[in-house]
Amino acid sequence: MRQGRAAGELPLMPLGQSPRSRRELLPKVLWIGVWLVFLSPPVHDLASGHHTTGGTVAGWLGLAVFVGTYLTLVFRNMSRSSLPARLVGALIAVLGALAVLLSLTLGPHWLGLFVYVAVACGATLPLRAAYWTIPLTAGAMTLVGLHVGEDEALDLVLLVLLIGFAMTGVRQLVRTTVELREARATVAQLAANEERLRLARDLHDLLGHSLSLITLKSELAGRMLPAHPEKAAQQVADIEEVSRQALVDVREAVTGYRRPRLTAELAGVRVALTAAGVTAVLPADPDLTGVPEKSESALAWALREAVTNVVRHSGARRCTVGLVRHQTLDGPVLELSVEDDGSGGSGAGPGNGLAGLTERLEKAGGSLDAAGTRHGFRLAARVPVGPSADVGSGA
Repeated sequence: MRQGRAAGELPLMPLGQSPRSRRELLPKVLWIGVWLVFLSPPVHDLASGHHTTGGTVAGWLGLAVFVGTYLTLVFRNMSRSSLPARLVGALIAVLGALAVLLSLTLGPHWLGLFVYVAVACGATLPLRAAYWTIPLTAGAMTLVGLHVGEDEALDLVLLVLLIGFAMTGVRQLVRTTVELREARATVAQLAANEERLRLARDLHDLLGHSLSLITLKSELAGRMLPAHPEKAAQQVADIEEVSRQALVDVREAVTGYRRPRLTAELAGVRVALTAAGVTAVLPADPDLTGVPEKSESALAWALREAVTNVVRHSGARRCTVGLVRHQTLDGPVLELSVEDDGSGGSGAGPGNGLAGLTERLEKAGGSLDAAGTRHGFRLAARVPVGPSADVGSGA
């Protein structure tokens, strides 16, 4: 059976979102752990035995407190409840004090601790505060380096400034991503509300007059029934006709709501493929001028079925959707192609989904081709259309 994700592959954690499981927590822990490389000079200094026993013990203790404070500040962004602003400022002050104290007492190998102070300032403080605390950190490191006789401290100033301000940029990127995700959710909710209002308005327009007429004729039939049964029967016949017409109107309205649109399906396809970890290559702003609703609906169903198969069964990493207009002997046709780089079909013949899709396309005057390729699987659906400009293809 074809699977949508390779076994053992770590899921991608959305940017700006707290990890929801241990598997999502691991990549972020690894990313944070990479930056602990600047601790190698202090660790090597303590392990070299150049200090007294008391100095070595104090150094290990100070380093442990420093790392614990730094990780507390960094991991605060991974929890749903952030630390209070005053506590954040106090912890950064502790980091700065420990960096100064350890560098002055144990030597120039400890100047790398100021890098973590700058990272903490850029990642946790408000932007205005970060803009002056990061240069202050670089200045403090320069003074301490000159005091302990480390001329190379000036070379670390640029590194401290770059990493500190880079963290402010990353923080802004995360914040923008979170706001964009919230805006998308809001737009989707507003669109759903608008659709409900439109449905309610259309149903009111369709049924309001019909139900009022049915009520009126029912009252008339009730009054005429004792003295004029023939006229009452005519009113009942009118009621039956109005009811049948109302039922037809409602069915047509519901059919229109249920008919899929190609542009809406393309938007949904991008979301579905991205969520499944598949790179989506889709046509940008397709021109559907001259495409009958029946043909567009058939292509939308074909796109939905094809992408569902890609997500559920292909194990693909890339899916390309093309939408191109061709001129054939029978007239212009619009071709929708969906091609992936997955493991291809099972070899057991077409399933019920493709069989039903073929019937749907044939009713619209179209056709369906589906077969494995050298690098995956390709589905092509074609429907007749009117003359128009080229629709375009995925790029």
